[in-house]
Amino acid sequence: MEEQKIENIELAYLSSDDYQSLKELMEQAYPDMDSLHWSKHEIKKLISLFPEGQVVLKVNGDLAGCALSLLQDYSITDRTHTYNEITGNDSFKTHKKDGDLLYGIDVFINPRYRGLRLGRRLYDFRKELCESMNLRGIAFGGRMPLYHQYAEQLSPLEYLEKVRTHEIEDPVLNFQFSNDFHVKKILKNYLEGDEESLDHAVLMEWNNVYYEKPSESPGGATRVIRVGLVQWQMRRYKDLDELMSQAEYFLDSISGYHADFALFPEFFNAPLLAPYNELNEAEAIRKLAQHTDEIVERFARLALKYNINIITGSMPYIKENRLFNTGFLCHRDGRLDSYDKLHVTPDEERVWGMEGGNDLRTFDTDCGKIGVLICYDVEFPELSRLLAEEGMDILFVPFLTDTQNGYSRVRNTAQARAIENECYVVIAGSVGNLPKVSNMDIQYAQSMVFTPCDFAFPSTGIKAEATPNTEMILMVDLDIHLLRELNEFGSVRNLKDRRLDLYSVKKNRL
Repeated sequence: MEEQKIENIELAYLSSDDYQSLKELMEQAYPDMDSLHWSKHEIKKLISLFPEGQVVLKVNGDLAGCALSLLQDYSITDRTHTYNEITGNDSFKTHKKDGDLLYGIDVFINPRYRGLRLGRRLYDFRKELCESMNLRGIAFGGRMPLYHQYAEQLSPLEYLEKVRTHEIEDPVLNFQFSNDFHVKKILKNYLEGDEESLDHAVLMEWNNVYYEKPSESPGGATRVIRVGLVQWQMRRYKDLDELMSQAEYFLDSISGYHADFALFPEFFNAPLLAPYNELNEAEAIRKLAQHTDEIVERFARLALKYNINIITGSMPYIKENRLFNTGFLCHRDGRLDSYDKLHVTPDEERVWGMEGGNDLRTFDTDCGKIGVLICYDVEFPELSRLLAEEGMDILFVPFLTDTQNGYSRVRNTAQARAIENECYVVIAGSVGNLPKVSNMDIQYAQSMVFTPCDFAFPSTGIKAEATPNTEMILMVDLDIHLLRELNEFGSVRNLKDRRLDLYSVKKNRL
């Protein structure tokens, strides 16, 4: 391109008045492929069907680039198809008004203006359109213009691999890779007459990290989730009613801020052990377990009353005469889920005769997928990795630690879980002391919310923190879209970059 002064670059919707300039542009971009020269009637039809999908770039008033697209169902990416099938043999009858995929049928740049990164501008527009329309992504059949030079030595797949490793420099495919597109599959006999690609194409795809599946019920997935952490003060309560009155006080306060979740600590109901102090510790904890069903019933009613999802921390719970450390998720729509501590501490096993549970799973809530690990469980990285693979966005960790070194184990491993699993981790514990309760005499806690460490998050990886050893609630907003961006575009991508060819983590129980 001759050196010229660039005064203006304008992105505009394609108009039928642009056709003569567009025709000249098509002839320059595809001098040997008449099948890609659209008639004026075809362009007018395309504009009438999907005007927002047809854009041009003008440099100093001259038409310099164009991008054309249709809407399709995302399922088209799962099967082999041809260019003529996508365009309906240039009739565009295949355009699906309610489709959830932006399918690119052409992008071309005037050779005079190459080097101005105009192609990137057109692709950025497509991405913005995809996000604004809440589409699942973008797809198109990408040409392989240099493949004919290597066809005798390499299959299309082998050619792609060498392009990916930069052993072969393919200007078209390299451009797509640099714009965050990935290969979905090879399409044979895609574009008839494409001699350079030998009629092959690469189905390229870009996923919209902001896509939200339409909800069948009013509302839908929440983008910003508000959580309330209860840093619970251990004190004497005369009975269950008084303890639950204090719990309701916190829920009333948290719901007043329109929170989506309330998190209580592990064994927050330990003060009710006081009347059984004359018993040995194993007998006393089983007495405490007799209160669990009623506490859960009351929490379930409070979840409905205050319109909040309650994570009840955990409590001793007897199942078939076996003692577990169990917590409950009381959904605000009335559903009830439970989770067990999987790794009991040596003290819980030796003193109380407690056993570890066997079920690890995420929970679907009206705010997306969450996971819950009780205290010691967060110190085992395999558990949270398995939950992350199921799509967990927030990991809740109710804990109880007596000393600062015990707290530090929970705190530091919880922060590691946020980084390695690209999720939020919310921890809440109890503070204070119970002088006349054996094995529960002192507590140390600082409730916190951890994030990954990248530009969209606090540089320390700490979103919020309570005052240590002080009874309080902590209110925090968590933006799920920031996680989606991190998953795709983070400085590092801990989930995507795992070497699954070398190692994996899997469940041994179904």
